[in-house]
Amino acid sequence: MIRIVTDTVASIPADMLEGKPVDVVSLFVNRDGVSHVEADMDIETFYSGISGWIDDIPTSSQPSQQVLEEAFSRIAQAGDELLGIFVSSGLSGTYNGVVRAAHAVKSRIPEFKFALMDSYSCAFDEGWSILEAAEAVRKGFDLNKCIEAVTTSMKATRFLFTPETLAFLQKGGRIGNAAALLGNLVRLVPVLTVVDSKAATLAKVRQRKKALERILTVFKEDVEAYGFKNIIVHYIGDKAPAVEWAKNAIEPLVGKAVRVSPVSPVVGVHVGPAIGIAYECERAMPYKFPNGGPPVLSYEG
Repeated sequence: MIRIVTDTVASIPADMLEGKPVDVVSLFVNRDGVSHVEADMDIETFYSGISGWIDDIPTSSQPSQQVLEEAFSRIAQAGDELLGIFVSSGLSGTYNGVVRAAHAVKSRIPEFKFALMDSYSCAFDEGWSILEAAEAVRKGFDLNKCIEAVTTSMKATRFLFTPETLAFLQKGGRIGNAAALLGNLVRLVPVLTVVDSKAATLAKVRQRKKALERILTVFKEDVEAYGFKNIIVHYIGDKAPAVEWAKNAIEPLVGKAVRVSPVSPVVGVHVGPAIGIAYECERAMPYKFPNGGPPVLSYEG
């Protein structure tokens, strides 16, 4: 059997993983000297205070080597194969730890077979590929076919989001001081996405309303060109604006109810209050991997 392992940064609600062969390892959020296990956090309560944290932003940390090795050892000892799909190595050091852990288990259990994939993204831009992997396992695909399914999904997904302020991105080093100062002076609002595993600016507009309109325009253009498969509305901070936007702007476009779900707090503390969408099209889009890819970065058959 193939077991899928991912991380909490994928932001997949527990009910969407019920009955699926997916194990989730948790990252951590560190605030006021306390390390919070992301998987156990009350995200709504946590996000209720995020707007006031700009001068004391929480940090994040990845799973320990011991936790990763224990998770992989259970799979190896059961005689199962591992398909690991993890948060972008351009955003977190988690993937590097995953590779070390898998090879350590392989050294103790030589018959252990695994494939580890860098998702090149985060949140549900990562999550769609994990759900596609679970569907491939359900269909009885072997490891190579599951890898193909994940790769196809990665190329057909996109994450678009807009933060309320540039301050969190500036404090975390995602944008420079000069860019943050200029943005705050002219009320510049970016629309962000993920390209080649890192956050990238898709557009810059003067109002948040315009940023949300730009997201809708890009989404509609993608659907027209590449077809529509799945979408989720993401938020960091207050849920209410995201629910309203989903109901009034997104649902009329797709003709059905749209799930509204929080982004992983590990992502949230680096971005600050934000709204966005993660969607999957029927066909590959050229934006996320302009230089090709994504490869399987570690494979032991």
